[in-house]
Amino acid sequence: MPTGFDDYVTARGGALLRFAYLLTGDYHLAEDMLQEALTKVHGRWSRLRRDDDPNAYVRTAILRQYLSWRRRRSSGETPSELSLDAPADTDYAETLAQRDALWHALSGLPRQQRAAVVLRFYEDLNDDEISGLLNCSVATVRSHVSRGLARLRDEIHTVGGEVR
Repeated sequence: MPTGFDDYVTARGGALLRFAYLLTGDYHLAEDMLQEALTKVHGRWSRLRRDDDPNAYVRTAILRQYLSWRRRRSSGETPSELSLDAPADTDYAETLAQRDALWHALSGLPRQQRAAVVLRFYEDLNDDEISGLLNCSVATVRSHVSRGLARLRDEIHTVGGEVR
């Protein structure tokens, strides 16, 4: 486990940025949001180090920053182009079209649903952990995930995408 804040950010920074990117859908916005969240965490780092795993606290700070960030005026910006790498054995155009459809559908979800879906499928958290992060009941988490997935499926099938 990293001992200092700088060591922690060096070790976990990439994963934290990917988490923020999945929430925002915009790389630059994710960097800004992560920087603000880490600035807030830095002030509490000496108390956090007493815990064995500060990851939950940092992830919560990023999530809270995202939920409040989306209410700001500047969050009305949406990414116009995504650069995604495809595996060599697949059709690049098909893969890009599928990812674009998924990103478009994901960006259309309400922020609570998007956060619940990202926490479930990217962070691999269970309902209890997500309910603690989102400060809602387990039933509400299940509802957010279920409705979010249904909306993603509908949106992807509407544009002719194929879910694999």
